[in-house]
Amino acid sequence: MIRRDFIVAGTLALLNAAPALARQGAKAPVILVVGDSLSAEYGLARGSGWVTLLEQRLEREKIQAKVINASVSGDTTAGGRARLATLLQAHQPTLVVLELGSNDALRGLPLANTQDNLAWMTEQSQAAGARVLLVGMQMPPNYGADYGRRFAGLFEAVAKERKAALVPFLLKGVADVPNATALFQPDRIHPRAEAQPRMLDNVWPELRKLL
Repeated sequence: MIRRDFIVAGTLALLNAAPALARQGAKAPVILVVGDSLSAEYGLARGSGWVTLLEQRLEREKIQAKVINASVSGDTTAGGRARLATLLQAHQPTLVVLELGSNDALRGLPLANTQDNLAWMTEQSQAAGARVLLVGMQMPPNYGADYGRRFAGLFEAVAKERKAALVPFLLKGVADVPNATALFQPDRIHPRAEAQPRMLDNVWPELRKLL
């Protein structure tokens, strides 16, 4: 005859082990970064950009997550929109980081189109089951105060409308400091390797909350 106390003890052991077993069988989060040259290591040695530094930080903090960097130098929000469905299907991300919009502004594309593209990408990512982190940008003063305000505001508007997370300015502490020139490559558009840790620091707090 099987003793009742053995059965109770065995049941309790299984219940206590269940969370650990569930964690072992759980799939590691997948972080999909859809960006432009600021995330694609343009002009940098491979492995020195902020997305690679993100992988290293996740490893140091013992956070099991896979990072897919689908960033393309020169890409616009329209380009990101065109390839997003394929990326979502291929990688089935848990979290999508959208870092696009700068090239739209540099090319003088209508801000309404940029906002619509970002909103669509956010919506599609959420519909696919992913959380979304929008990474915002700001334009230099020579673009005009009104244009700069409206451009920066579109990221906030999309994040609020779609209930997505937001990093207001990827280059905070890089482009808005007295010695900013020293932190940029000769083209004065792309940050040097020394600036990449700061860029990650700008993204990390919001990204960490979503994992």
